[in-house]
Amino acid sequence: MDRKRIIEEGLLERYALGTLATDEETELIEALLIDEGLKEQLAEFEAEFEQIGLENAIAPPARVKEQLRKSLEAVSLPAPSSVSKSSSVLQSGRLMVAASMAALFALGAFWLYVQWQTSIEDLNTLQTQTNQLQERLDGLEQQYDTTRERYATINDPKTIPLYLVGNQNSPETRVVAYVNHEDKTVIVNGLGLVALEREKAYQMWADVEGEMINMGLIPVGEEYIPLRYIDKAESLNITVEPAGGSEHPTVQNLITNVYL
Repeated sequence: MDRKRIIEEGLLERYALGTLATDEETELIEALLIDEGLKEQLAEFEAEFEQIGLENAIAPPARVKEQLRKSLEAVSLPAPSSVSKSSSVLQSGRLMVAASMAALFALGAFWLYVQWQTSIEDLNTLQTQTNQLQERLDGLEQQYDTTRERYATINDPKTIPLYLVGNQNSPETRVVAYVNHEDKTVIVNGLGLVALEREKAYQMWADVEGEMINMGLIPVGEEYIPLRYIDKAESLNITVEPAGGSEHPTVQNLITNVYL
């Protein structure tokens, strides 16, 4: 194989990258053994390819880099028996360059894959947080709409505010019930109720011709609580009942009432 063909066809570069056919590789090795100039050019190409690989490498995590170093140290290249010692050295050098470049590119690809996976996880986390924020905003919007509607109800000229003051069983109690007979609505402000034990609850009753009808429970510390409207009620009454409410009022636990 003559020197001109080797240079014009870029056989040295292809040899360094390991892309030559077997017969061309054998002929090139023989030419390198007798031509020091070609051998120097090959060394320059190998150095350039190695530099390119280093410049384009992506810094991996320390644990990955250590694993790669151990793997390369464990590699032993067998010396070919069919060529001379010089030929074996050339092949080993070429294979080491090619192996180093392949390892660097593989390591870079692996690192990019890890970064991609991390980005996906970050994106999923961000999407979850966005969904949670949207749910909170929806909840706040719903609360705002509910509060606005209740404000509109209690400020309606047809709404009658009724003040319930605590008796001897609960002298500190102060409750306001807003009753609208036309819209048939009842809203109670429970901020003035005294805190109870966990197993107790406040319950409101409407007295209709001597019969006490359940209107619902009144949570402590909340305002503008909608309760059940009862037609023809003569009075509103609040008693202390077991948590969850009772079917019939506990009369001795009456804390306040007001007549309509």
